[in-house]
Amino acid sequence: MRRSVLLLLSALFGFASGVMAQAPALTPFGASGGAPAAPWHVVGLPQQTKPFTQFSVVDLDGKRALKVESQEAYGNLVHPLNWTTTSAKLAWQWRIEQPIEASDLQTKGGDDTALKVCVSFDLSIDKIPFGDRQLLRFARSKTTEPVPAATVCYVWDAKLAAGTALDNAFTKRIRYMVVRSGPQKLNQWTSERRDVTADFLKLFGSESDTVPPIIGVAIGADSDNTKSHSVGYVTGVALEP
Repeated sequence: MRRSVLLLLSALFGFASGVMAQAPALTPFGASGGAPAAPWHVVGLPQQTKPFTQFSVVDLDGKRALKVESQEAYGNLVHPLNWTTTSAKLAWQWRIEQPIEASDLQTKGGDDTALKVCVSFDLSIDKIPFGDRQLLRFARSKTTEPVPAATVCYVWDAKLAAGTALDNAFTKRIRYMVVRSGPQKLNQWTSERRDVTADFLKLFGSESDTVPPIIGVAIGADSDNTKSHSVGYVTGVALEP
C-alpha cells in the first residue's frame, strides 16, 4: 500500500523554485512533429517498467496541440512552477478520440483517466491529517523527486457525472474534479476555464482555508490499471489571475 502511494505521488510532479508575482506564462508545447519543449518533461513512476504515456506535438484542426496517447501505460507531462497568488484560473481546450470505457475512478482497479489536467500546490505538511502526514514523509524519504501534498486533477471521465468530486483511489493527496463526462463531445474541441482557487478550497478546504503556492501544472493519461488504450489532445493551457 505504501509503495503504491509513493509511486503515484512521486510520479506526478517535478518542480522548480522561484516565485512569480504575476500569472506565469506556460511554455508553448513546441514544434509540430517533435517532443514537447522544455521545461515540459515526462515524469513516470520510479523505476517504471510499464510503458510510458506518449506525448507528442501535432497540428490538428488548425491548432498546435499536445497529443496524449496511453496504451496500458502511465505518465504525466509536467511544467514546474512556483506561483504565490490569492486568485488563479486555469484555461485550456481538450478533445478525446478514444475514451477508457472500463475506467472507474472510485476503485483502484479502475483508476485510469483518458485525459487529465492537474495543478499541484505546496500545502504545508502540518495542515494534513496525521496518517497522511506520516505517509507523505515516508514517500519523501524514498525519492529524490518532490512529492506534492495537494494536487487537483481535472478529468474527462467516461461515466461519472460532470461536477463529481472525489479522492484518488490510492491517495487523498490527489483529488479529482470531473469536468466532462461521457461520449457526447468526443472528437470535438471543448473549452474549459476553472477557478483553481475555488476548486482547491472545495477539495482541500478541510485542511486549509487559504490557497498555497501553485508549484506545477501537468497533463496526463493512464490506462495501466484497466489495460486499455486512450487518445486525447490538449491545447491552449494558460494560467490567469
